[in-house]
Amino acid sequence: MIYFWICLVSLLFIIWSYPFIKTYQLSGYNIPQFFDSVLSFNLSFGDKSKLNFTKRMLRFIALYSIIAIGLIFVILFCLNNIWLIILDLALMFFLQSFVLTFVHFILLPLELLIKRYYIFRAKKLLAKKKIIKIGITGSYGKTSTKNILTHLLEKQYKVCATPKNYNTEMGLTKTILGCLDDHDIFVAEMGARHKGDIKILTDIVHPDYAIITTIGAQHLETFKTLENIEETKFQLAEGVSRNGIVIFNGDSTSTRKLYDQYKGEKYLTCSEKSYSYAENIEISSKGSKFDLILDGKRLNVQTRLLGKCNINNIVTACALAHILGITDDDIVSAIKSLPLTPHRLEILKNEYCTIIDDSYNSNIIGSKEAMEVLSSFDGVKIVVTPGIVELGDEQSQANFKLGTYIADVADYLIIMNDVNKNELFSGAISHNFRREQIFFAQTRKRQTEILQRLTCKDCVVLFENDLPDNYK
Repeated sequence: MIYFWICLVSLLFIIWSYPFIKTYQLSGYNIPQFFDSVLSFNLSFGDKSKLNFTKRMLRFIALYSIIAIGLIFVILFCLNNIWLIILDLALMFFLQSFVLTFVHFILLPLELLIKRYYIFRAKKLLAKKKIIKIGITGSYGKTSTKNILTHLLEKQYKVCATPKNYNTEMGLTKTILGCLDDHDIFVAEMGARHKGDIKILTDIVHPDYAIITTIGAQHLETFKTLENIEETKFQLAEGVSRNGIVIFNGDSTSTRKLYDQYKGEKYLTCSEKSYSYAENIEISSKGSKFDLILDGKRLNVQTRLLGKCNINNIVTACALAHILGITDDDIVSAIKSLPLTPHRLEILKNEYCTIIDDSYNSNIIGSKEAMEVLSSFDGVKIVVTPGIVELGDEQSQANFKLGTYIADVADYLIIMNDVNKNELFSGAISHNFRREQIFFAQTRKRQTEILQRLTCKDCVVLFENDLPDNYK
């Protein structure tokens, strides 16, 4: 009978642990960030973000289960007082986060050793290859610029690029070990959440060329200041090889500041009279047309991509593609055939309505762009958004501003989650948006119910940002 209770309590404990373990993974295995989520009750109960059963997570779950079952076995098998057993089990369930933390620190030396081994292998493999290495970083537009540049370069080269948003140490390492073969070029997207992160990534890749996209107030919760962001992004320029070239997106004040600071060979884009920029821009619901001024030549181009940010990404990518020998004709052709980037102003149409999927992430610049794109469509306009996060002290102001942008364009607003609802609501109301046009939904089921009531023939629905389950 005792073994039945051990099995039952163990099963209940592991089920109880699921949202904690998922929150731990969503925090990037970062214990302080994990405890921030726990103490603020922002646990991952929902199903938007699935638990990813990586090898690391499987090792963690195995050891966690062994320790949990062992503790339960000791409590049930060794204690005779029923009230003491209940008290100990209650404490174990209540202090589950400390059990998780204990397992984390037991496994940490092994995980660091495994990580260093794979990074060593990746660096060794990359050093052997005669391959052009390109690094891309910035606050906004990294993935889009990477995808655009890869599409342009594939006109002449065999290109290996980090997939999706694989922009961490292990993301780069996995790409190098997994797909780098007889390629001519390796394009590495480099992300950062903490000061110094880019230096770690450049030490793996040692890029020959670099692109620094728009820099702004992103991840301020961890960076604390814009200056720290600038300093970290500049580490890519500092990590470029001696004869390398750095492309700077001049549409950003911070990126232009880094351009002025850099002493090596460099090119500025997205600014009048710079190496490459756009003129005569026309944006409609069908795409964008503009004149690409590239190294003094004027090219008439068109693309399915929407928004000024995407045009800047194209312009910046074209600068490096041109430097690497892609012809003007191939550049024009590649821009015309650029595929839409999933979840980044991606247009999805059916016979009833149009969906603009901009749910990958959001920032105040990109959200304003999204509203400008939405305004180019006809019909009833509906915005679904949880707002913007990870902006530290600037988050409230940014979401209030987003609310004003929405009010100027949309007919209806559906606010998801609680985290920014007051700011979004206040911003919309301040621009004379009627209260009855604003709806609140904490679940996808509720969101679907509201959309079913609001949608009509030829309406347009914009999904602006999506948050993982640990945001409520």
